[in-house]
Amino acid sequence: MPTNNKQKQYLSIDLCAGIGGIRLGFEQTNRVNNVYSIEIDKYACQTYIENFGENPHGDITLLNKSKILRLPDFDILCAGFPCQSFSIAGHKNGFSDTRGTLFFNIAQIIKQKKPKAFLLENVKGLTFHNQGRTLNTMLKVLEEDLGYYVSWKILNSKDFGVPQNRERIYIVGFDKPSNFKFPQNTKRKKLKDIIDKKPVSSKYYISQTYLNTLVKHKQRHEDKGNGFGFEILNPDGISNAIVVGGMGKERNLTIDKRLTDLTPVTNLKGDINKDYVRRLTPREWARLQGFPEKFKIPVSDTQAYKQFGNSVSVPVIKSIAKRIIETLDHYN
Repeated sequence: MPTNNKQKQYLSIDLCAGIGGIRLGFEQTNRVNNVYSIEIDKYACQTYIENFGENPHGDITLLNKSKILRLPDFDILCAGFPCQSFSIAGHKNGFSDTRGTLFFNIAQIIKQKKPKAFLLENVKGLTFHNQGRTLNTMLKVLEEDLGYYVSWKILNSKDFGVPQNRERIYIVGFDKPSNFKFPQNTKRKKLKDIIDKKPVSSKYYISQTYLNTLVKHKQRHEDKGNGFGFEILNPDGISNAIVVGGMGKERNLTIDKRLTDLTPVTNLKGDINKDYVRRLTPREWARLQGFPEKFKIPVSDTQAYKQFGNSVSVPVIKSIAKRIIETLDHYN
């Protein structure tokens, strides 16, 4: 009798795991169980432990061939990794082009363990990084050197149930020819859907002094014909992509007039602004990435902003994971 593939459970590994957004998206399908994780950032590991009960293994670059072969068997490799230059990308040297990058380490694991499928996530800029040679080299390694059938697409989180304009590239590969197609959701939410229902602490409100600085800074750029500067979001719209550093928080400000006590609780330079402008909270950033309310945030606000800014949008991953599972069910 044929196997009932609808009930089959798949095993995955979570590389460059961050706080586990990719793992979470796959696990939300109820069809995938994670068996191994790697993450080097100690604060991300702290959040990972708190939510998954596991401490990820540390440095992926320390996995040599013998250690890779001793990894648990798995069906799906998942990785969200930094975009890095390849020393001689585009010279058609395959693996040699990628040495010294985390992609090389991921490719080595694929080569040795031969999973049925993989999902790689990166910033949209990978498509034109190093004039497109970086992506082309990666695809050459995955397709020609490793023998996988690869598809890639840029998806925007705003189409998958979170109010955030966040474009990312997703690369999916299978060890056999497949009918895989990326999901095309049109599920929209508004910023006001993720705003805290209760008033937030005054610590998220910026000072009048800093607001004045932001206004002047933006005006200087506008006078030069540039669009750079802070932004106060429309509650009926969506946020800009949340990112780490630079103007990451200042491009996602909101007006929230529910605060009744304007006494600062942190060392503000000046008084809280009278326009009630505040930053989004870490929990609101978590919602912008589609993390559930039960997801624990055990780290400082500084680390939390960094972690969610670097993370994936969980609903996008879940939608892709469902398509990967459907594909594996079809040919297993």
